[in-house]
Amino acid sequence: MGCAPNASHSPVFLLLGLSRARVPPLLLFLLFLAIYLTTVMGNVTLVLLISRDSRLQSPMYYLLRGLSVIDMGLSTVTLPQLLSHLISDYPTIPAVRCLAQFFFFYVFGVMDTLVIAVMALDCYVAICDPLHYTLVMNRQLCARLLTFSWLVSILHTVLHVGLLLSLWVGDVGGNLNLPHFFCDHRPLLRASCSDTHSNELAIFLEGGFLMLGPCSLIVLSYVRIGATILRLPSAAGRRRAVSTCGSHLTMVGFLYGTIIWVYFQPPSQNSWDQDMVAAVMYTAITPLANPFVYSLRNKDVKSALGRLLGRGGWAPD
Repeated sequence: MGCAPNASHSPVFLLLGLSRARVPPLLLFLLFLAIYLTTVMGNVTLVLLISRDSRLQSPMYYLLRGLSVIDMGLSTVTLPQLLSHLISDYPTIPAVRCLAQFFFFYVFGVMDTLVIAVMALDCYVAICDPLHYTLVMNRQLCARLLTFSWLVSILHTVLHVGLLLSLWVGDVGGNLNLPHFFCDHRPLLRASCSDTHSNELAIFLEGGFLMLGPCSLIVLSYVRIGATILRLPSAAGRRRAVSTCGSHLTMVGFLYGTIIWVYFQPPSQNSWDQDMVAAVMYTAITPLANPFVYSLRNKDVKSALGRLLGRGGWAPD
């Protein structure tokens, strides 16, 4: 990888993450362009449906609209730059832009995990305490939870940006090869000549603590949800309950599975291929899947889409 110690200027990173791929760059460009455009159109459509349709005004859809905005941000932080680099002979990014990309990627990424956890709480109240759902999960509470999530994600990101800056100041210069397609945490640490133990410790302790809270909320919510579903007397009631949280559970598996795979394994256990696949999953596939998972499995969203397209109340079973 190489580094230039004792340099007096900021480095320029060569993003070489997909240069080792056996797929032609043009084919990768077309693939990721299709993914990005579909992600934006899908999430914009979902935001418009929830904003315009009076039947999609429950707290669940309020949170889902926020999740769609976050997913668009997450894709926009990484994929347009990847597209430009796929058609470039010299895929570089200056340190300032790299740090900005890292900041916004982390903010949106952490927000994604926190909002998914809040949605688990929404599912829990909807299934386990339906009579008090509108009293407990109101718009004001959801707005406070989203605001709190933004604050936590920004503070978390500022901490890690500060730790990264301490590695760069007076440490590296020139061009550094970064075996990734965007400025992610692990590759940036590997590119540094300095001691990164404090950064690794922050990832496992502070980052692990931040993950533990949402993960615990999700696990406890679904334990209670599962117990409630098993006590329901009718099979139809159980199917309705499962459909209520099935989409959310799918997104939990997508998002948390890839994050734990990349960030909470010892660095020696992560191969290049595994890192690339996982990174593509949480930067491209998860934001792409969100609107389709929630719309294809949701009759209310299907009906709203039908009304938006002028088909009346189309809501197939």
